[in-house]
Amino acid sequence: MIVVIAPENDVPNEIEILNQLFQEGLENYHFRKPHKDYAAHCDYLNKIDKKYHNRIVVHYHHELINTFNLKGIHFQEQERIEHIDNPGRYFKNLSLFGKTISSSFHEPKDLENCYFEFDYHLLSPVLSSLSKEGYNGRGFDVNAIDKIIIGMGGVTADNLSVFDTLGYNGVGVLGGIWNSTTPLAIFKKMKLHLKSFK
Repeated sequence: MIVVIAPENDVPNEIEILNQLFQEGLENYHFRKPHKDYAAHCDYLNKIDKKYHNRIVVHYHHELINTFNLKGIHFQEQERIEHIDNPGRYFKNLSLFGKTISSSFHEPKDLENCYFEFDYHLLSPVLSSLSKEGYNGRGFDVNAIDKIIIGMGGVTADNLSVFDTLGYNGVGVLGGIWNSTTPLAIFKKMKLHLKSFK
């Protein structure tokens, strides 16, 4: 499983690149734009070909799930801590039937002990981040945790076998795609690796 995370700040030709990634088979795009308000989120989604909306997971403005045919919602760690203890109230006004719910974690123990059944979990930093300064990798080994875990932090097309060995079900990539001059080629290479590893 490859999860591509949106760059925090817009990059040139972002929507064009994104549509190409979808054409190439991207199934999981995490729309994470902390600086965009609700209206800007709608504008962004409206620029993406509608047929790909069901591959998009939103990090902010979860109520977008009621308006757009999205794949699911994602909880940042702090948001999870604030809302998941009383999920009934939080989810009450969201149309979540058939949608995914995921969350970010920064400690394997917290992930293992989390009682809420997320569809998958993003754990970071596994390797040192390419997009965040001073975000050093901790090499988490998750082979013993029986949950779907996506490894993040320092993911490139050339180090995917490290994540395989550490027990991850896939990778979450941000800098490895968006800092590249050839994002499409990088994605294709990652896809090829995951196919052969299965």
